[in-house]
Amino acid sequence: MIKLAAEGQRRNLSNFIEFATMQYLTSSQFVDNDEMAEILDDKELVQNLMNGLDDLKNGDYKIV
Repeated sequence: MIKLAAEGQRRNLSNFIEFATMQYLTSSQFVDNDEMAEILDDKELVQNLMNGLDDLKNGDYKIV
């Protein structure tokens, strides 16, 4: 499947893998405005995130 995708974009395999990786990392680390609005509208989620941030700041966590 990767080989076909690379051929479809006229890239060699290693270049396509690099391209696809960068695309994935870029798109997975940022959210668009609509998605951010949906996240911020979820009050329970925001509170849980804030609690988690407080736990992190206070050192109240365990790495497993």
